Amino acid sequence: MTVEVKICGLTEADGMEAAMDAGADYVGLVFFSKSPRNVEPDWAGELAQIAEDAVKVGLFVDADDALLDRVVSQVRLDLLQFHGTETPERIEQVRLEYGLPVMKVIPLGGAGDLAAADPYLPVADRLLFDARPPAGSDLPGGNAVRFDWSILKGFSCALPWMLAGGLDAGNVAEAIRQTGARAVDVSSGVESAPGIKDPDKIRAFITAAKGR
Repeated sequence: MTVEVKICGLTEADGMEAAMDAGADYVGLVFFSKSPRNVEPDWAGELAQIAEDAVKVGLFVDADDALLDRVVSQVRLDLLQFHGTETPERIEQVRLEYGLPVMKVIPLGGAGDLAAADPYLPVADRLLFDARPPAGSDLPGGNAVRFDWSILKGFSCALPWMLAGGLDAGNVAEAIRQTGARAVDVSSGVESAPGIKDPDKIRAFITAAKGR
């Protein structure tokens, strides 16, 4: 089984180059002002040029059309990721308006949360399952929090999906084994500080995820 890897929250050229050198399949750029991984569209456009061979993902949290317009006009994105409270109607609208595939994040705390994915199946192209953020957190993701992976054991989905939430080089192989994930997403688990990626951690994570 080939596992795809997404390195999210890249803010620096060194981190992007490390992700590409290590064989990342997806790279994520965050457009959410409250995040320490937030990047401005002009700089994100330069970072995206480094990642020619990877799928370039823009992460948004309840973004309005003005922000989406600004980002899409300046950054060559391949996939839009929505990590907020976007409704299925909003996901469908954005997908049609911008002509780009869309990935919707579904936060999981217990097995009952899986049902929240159902309304998005007809309108999204992919799903991402992440841990519910800690109480009081301003960030919907990148909190180094994991959920009970057994929730996804034997899970079948009509859409391709990614696994995120507290992953690092030490636990990603076990996470894949327990969930059957074909794609994994990491941010804080490959950082030396919030928003600063560690090239050694990136390499170790991708090696562990792909079983090299």
